[in-house]
Amino acid sequence: MRRLAVFGNPIAHSRSPEIHQHFAAQHAFEISCERILVPANGFEEYVRKFINSGGEGFNITAPYKQDAFGFSAQLSEPASLARAVNTISIRDGVIWGDNTDGIGLTNDITNNLGWSIDDKKVLLLGAGGAVSGVTSDLLSCAPKKLHILNRTLSKAQEIEQIHGDKRLKAIVRPESGYDIIINATSAGLKGELLDIPTSIVTDKSCCYDMTYGISSGVATTPFLSWSSKQGAMDIADGLGMLVEQAAQAFKIWFSVDVETRSVIEALRSTL
Repeated sequence: MRRLAVFGNPIAHSRSPEIHQHFAAQHAFEISCERILVPANGFEEYVRKFINSGGEGFNITAPYKQDAFGFSAQLSEPASLARAVNTISIRDGVIWGDNTDGIGLTNDITNNLGWSIDDKKVLLLGAGGAVSGVTSDLLSCAPKKLHILNRTLSKAQEIEQIHGDKRLKAIVRPESGYDIIINATSAGLKGELLDIPTSIVTDKSCCYDMTYGISSGVATTPFLSWSSKQGAMDIADGLGMLVEQAAQAFKIWFSVDVETRSVIEALRSTL
């Protein structure tokens, strides 16, 4: 039995244990994957207890991705750029921190949805940990422009400065007609609408919400509902990203590839 976990607060909503069980079944692995609720200031204590009891790897969700970054002895390049860790593995006794959010997002967009990022105008809404975690992978897909729009400009500028890429720009006012618009704010979790101009969307725009909420083909997040009303060509939620980033974590732990489409479909049927 291989022991995995996901740490966060809150944590009861996490689908990670279910997803990893699907992956394990594909390779006839026996795993356990538990949800661990971590109290404020308790991250290191709870993690060390898990590792000392035989835990082999774990995911980290809000609000502890920065704690996991500081806890890791070695970091992957995406984790270093994001300054956040969502996957930890123990390799020869060394604690390795990775960030699989970016490759999870780009794999979902390009492989599952069939959207092209290459030479496209891309707009990221928000400048929190979700955006810092995906920026490097989005840039690796060769967009023409990657703009970050956030209420606090300085936070977006920090991400721009970390990457130093001329295609990446923190903006005060968005341009018209983006090819891909990605909502990475927490507004949807609170049922709030974003204060953004309708001109960013055209009938050729693809709109993506990192939160998930499409059931029976109907958009259930405020951003996706708004995007549909503006005539967006296509919309998608973050369920595929959730599964794809978990697939990369599973590969880090067990050095195997997994099939993701059936897992996305299985989870979608339960929404």
